[in-house]
Amino acid sequence: MGASVAQSQTQAAVQVTAAPAKTPITADVFVKNLTAEVMATVRQDKAIQSGDLRRVVSLVDGKILPYVNFQRMTASAVGRHWRQATPDQQKRLQAEFKGLLIYTYAGAVAQIRDQQIEVRPLRARPDDTDVVVRTLVRGKGDPIQLDYRMEKLGDGWKIYDVNVLGVWLADTSFKSQFSPIAANQGIDALISNLVDLNKKAAAGGK
Repeated sequence: MGASVAQSQTQAAVQVTAAPAKTPITADVFVKNLTAEVMATVRQDKAIQSGDLRRVVSLVDGKILPYVNFQRMTASAVGRHWRQATPDQQKRLQAEFKGLLIYTYAGAVAQIRDQQIEVRPLRARPDDTDVVVRTLVRGKGDPIQLDYRMEKLGDGWKIYDVNVLGVWLADTSFKSQFSPIAANQGIDALISNLVDLNKKAAAGGK
């Protein structure tokens, strides 16, 4: 009996040691870990390196998109017209923007070779829940600015915009492209436009 109790106590101690309480990580550490994981996967996957679009899309969908706030990103891209959309239209817009993001990220991921990501010091207080994580992609040629607008939801971080070379994807690039369509032709026309763009991207731009 005594041996059994001692064994149980030992097992419990091992379990506690093997599964310590998780400490919340800062946004910059989150980005560093995520990018390192994605780049390691790319470098180990010969199909991705050879340009297999389906493999790249699968990687983006599985590794990156779970950490994106689609509703906030879509609302930012559509602008003030987002509030005029019906719940069904908002749902369809999010679905199509998700597709657009998949192919946008896929294009960037497919270019990964020997680059290194430098995460810049975070300019934020420890209790901030809305921050910008600034990074530089270093490889051949000049470094590429790649920044992330992030918000903390519960215990996790979500990306809601990406800045490439000084241009924010949702709030500037997408908004300038898609908000006028919603304003001049309506939400359904914008959804149709996004559907067409995603079909072309799925076909390799043909």
